[in-house]
Amino acid sequence: MANSARMEASASSESAPERSAFFRWLQANRHKLNDFASNYSTIPNDPVLSPDLFPWANELAAEWETIRDEALAIYRHKDAIPPIREISPDHKGIVADHSWRSFFLVGYRNEVPENIARAPRTAELVRSIPNLNSAFFSILAPGAHLSRHRGVAKALITAHLGLVIPTRSQDCRMEVDDQQLNWKPGEWTIFDDTYEHEVWNDTDEARIILLCQVDRPLRAPASWLASALMAYIRHSPFVSDVKSRMADWEVIFADAEERGALEAAE
Repeated sequence: MANSARMEASASSESAPERSAFFRWLQANRHKLNDFASNYSTIPNDPVLSPDLFPWANELAAEWETIRDEALAIYRHKDAIPPIREISPDHKGIVADHSWRSFFLVGYRNEVPENIARAPRTAELVRSIPNLNSAFFSILAPGAHLSRHRGVAKALITAHLGLVIPTRSQDCRMEVDDQQLNWKPGEWTIFDDTYEHEVWNDTDEARIILLCQVDRPLRAPASWLASALMAYIRHSPFVSDVKSRMADWEVIFADAEERGALEAAE
């Protein structure tokens, strides 16, 4: 346990690495790139999108209880689930504490084998999603607040499948652009995260969802550009750094599992 605590403290103390000149150029020009992509989108550019636009959505929603049960088994070790701001320091401007935790199965098309083994059916289901970029259990602690922010890439769509929703669901909410949204168990909330959005959990219960990011359907030439840019990001130092931090947290989670098993056997 002491070793895990030291590792957590070490992970927390590291700052975001220096980004490459090209990465900084992408950030500086993201609005122009997103406007270009918008002109070639085959689905609406609305802030909130209907799940009916995505043929895979119904299959996963039909098994939401199985997905929920796998998420709850992982949540038993909630303090060992990585806070998003620790594995991705770029998120430190969004959340001020450890109230937003993320358990990755897939990140930028890189699978996390240890985590997939802990949620095998969920992993099997998300693998069936065409053009999946990322999939993870997203956990908001009671009282969590994610400040107003926007995603970087129009080339991605964000989808939330409600799993564990506080009883006072009206007090656990997200605002996307000017639309107020509440999660519901077994239902999808799908949106374009390049619109400004903000999240509150003003309850005394945790909120758990399955968060998936998928490629936006685009016509050429925007589809070519999006594929090239996402391939660059997937192999960039940004993603390599996230993978390294997640490896540190894997040690912490495995330690928590071992301690839990020993306590159960006593």
